[in-house]
Amino acid sequence: VDALIVAAVQRVAEARGIPMAQVALAWVLSQPAVSAPIVGPTKVHHLTDAVAALDVHLTEAEVAQLEEHYTPHIPRSFQ
Repeated sequence: VDALIVAAVQRVAEARGIPMAQVALAWVLSQPAVSAPIVGPTKVHHLTDAVAALDVHLTEAEVAQLEEHYTPHIPRSFQ
């Protein structure tokens, strides 16, 4: 299933001409339950992609494509 999700992210990224990281972070930012994603860039281009994702507004069709093979998981305790 993960490969199908990666493929969907890649299709959206290629169609928009942007890195997959920006698409993935834009999707996270579009989720109402997420108030602030935690990013941990280790390279400047990681930070650049994270900031650029703020300007990526996914269409309903793109979100549907990204979520087609996604199954939400119940949060688990970190204990």
